[in-house]
Amino acid sequence: MKEGDPAAWLSRRALIGGGLGAGALAALPGAAMGQSGERAPDAPRTGAAIVPAHRIEVPMPHGGVAAGHPLAAMAGTRMLMRGGSAADAAVAAMAVMNVVEPWASSAAGNGFATCLDRNTGRVHSLAFTGGAPGLLDPQVDPVELDSGHKAVAVPGAFGGWIALARRFGRLPLSTLLEPAIGYARDGHPLDPSIAFFIRRQQAVLARYPTSAAIFLPGGAPPKPRALFRNLPLARTFQSLVDAEARALAGGADRDRALQTAYDHFYAGPVAQEMTRFSQANGGWLRMADMAAYRPLWEDPVSTRYRGLDVHCSPLTSRTGLELCEQLNIVEGWDLAALPADDPALTHLLIEAIKVTKADVYRYAGDPRVVEVPVARLLSKDFAARRRALIDRARAIAFPEGAQLAMQPRPALLAMADELSRGGDTTSLSVVDAEGNAIAVTTTVGGGFGTSVVMGDTGLLCNNGLRIGSTAPYDGHPNKVAPGKRALLGNGPIIVLDQGRLKLVCGTPGGETIGQTEFQFLVNIIDRAMPIQAAIEAPRFALHASPSFYKPGAAITVQMESRFPDPLIASLATIGHKVERVGPYAIGSIQGVLAEPGGDRLGGADPRRMGYAVGY
Repeated sequence: MKEGDPAAWLSRRALIGGGLGAGALAALPGAAMGQSGERAPDAPRTGAAIVPAHRIEVPMPHGGVAAGHPLAAMAGTRMLMRGGSAADAAVAAMAVMNVVEPWASSAAGNGFATCLDRNTGRVHSLAFTGGAPGLLDPQVDPVELDSGHKAVAVPGAFGGWIALARRFGRLPLSTLLEPAIGYARDGHPLDPSIAFFIRRQQAVLARYPTSAAIFLPGGAPPKPRALFRNLPLARTFQSLVDAEARALAGGADRDRALQTAYDHFYAGPVAQEMTRFSQANGGWLRMADMAAYRPLWEDPVSTRYRGLDVHCSPLTSRTGLELCEQLNIVEGWDLAALPADDPALTHLLIEAIKVTKADVYRYAGDPRVVEVPVARLLSKDFAARRRALIDRARAIAFPEGAQLAMQPRPALLAMADELSRGGDTTSLSVVDAEGNAIAVTTTVGGGFGTSVVMGDTGLLCNNGLRIGSTAPYDGHPNKVAPGKRALLGNGPIIVLDQGRLKLVCGTPGGETIGQTEFQFLVNIIDRAMPIQAAIEAPRFALHASPSFYKPGAAITVQMESRFPDPLIASLATIGHKVERVGPYAIGSIQGVLAEPGGDRLGGADPRRMGYAVGY
């Protein structure tokens, strides 16, 4: 096969993925059009030597869902096909994620949603993040906040589901929870990666009988692809549906019936069971904490980048601030002029992340408790000032956050360094037939959250009080305190082009969330990559020891092994400490890109179980 022959490069996958129709095929040389033999479109010799992408982009002419698990993506799409909205699809998908990806998602977890209302053209942010219980002892040993009964943050996610359904949904809760109830009651084949995570967490889960009963049936972790059930969760979800049904039977409208289900969770039997269990085991969660919780509708954190409006989550997500400042810093450079394999491109992105982390970790906290200079951190003038710190020829040390005449930094000598604990999360993105779009990122904090199933509810709570989500240093604006909401990394994104949807996306990944999204947006906006290629491109992530809270922390750049050797060597030469990680190891973007002609294409990340379904 000669070089330059179309058959040498136009593989059967490229023919299909590129959408070439009969007219395009007719333009190829006759030898490339054979219907049989070694030149046929499906013959082995037509296969590409290198697969450009592991997944194809999924058309979504009427809508669709890209989610962290195929069953969740399908559940959301089922809602769309039944006449539901993007909000209905998001709730159904989140409920299924609770069942099929329990190490990272729970109705008793926390999260953020970013929502485009097509009718008004406005983007809204929903924070469904619970704070620390009122009985929390701020002097508690940080180890007790990693897992166990005292690590419980107030459940927030179910309140967010109801808030989404009430404001933007159409379908009843009974319909939205139907797929999740079925998978929890009747079972589903356990993904091998989830089986691995259960096995990895086995020693901690085994401490708590309610957790072991679900995740260690018969005293051992379930095998990959074994039928996995969570019967207590199925009963809890069914009780919420039954509460709605009773309200409807009593003459309530849809909105009031949804509020009844909310009350069942936060002031009724679910809250009562969680309180009983917490009190019996030395935990701090009480009925008053549950009853006081409210999901919050707020304006997103936003910036304008290369003429596009980028909207992300406000505090107490740190990622909205992080993403916007990173984009503001690199907007001063022509990234599009730098080839993907040019070390200068990667160096500039690394340094922008480094400077931004210093600023965000100095100031971010719960705005109900501390003053955070959000407008200043997001200003273009501030970005120009921080850009000046970056040496284009050398890696800089991890800097101190900018001095903004706000609260002073506590003396470092009074601080006991504590290593940050990682977080585990899941994300999904939805578009519907009317053009509404929602991105959601939800989490239980570290893997399996507290690792304690709360009594007979089948639910795991978020351990968002742990070091990392909270600061280990006295006097820091993000120091843990009763009633205070800890920082999340969740940062679902909506990008608009002159008021029209261009992109909806999000990713899990704890500390890497803002870094992953930053690189992905550079791929989409500066490098004009198709969505699936932008998702699958190699990524890096900065790791700080002891944490990003401390100026001078040791920074390691973890790089997926698919980066070219010369690029990695060049980064090391200019002072970066580089660590190779697996080829597909960082983040898991799910998203939908609207092409200039209006076509919408979904993409999902092969790094985890991500899958996109459209119709």
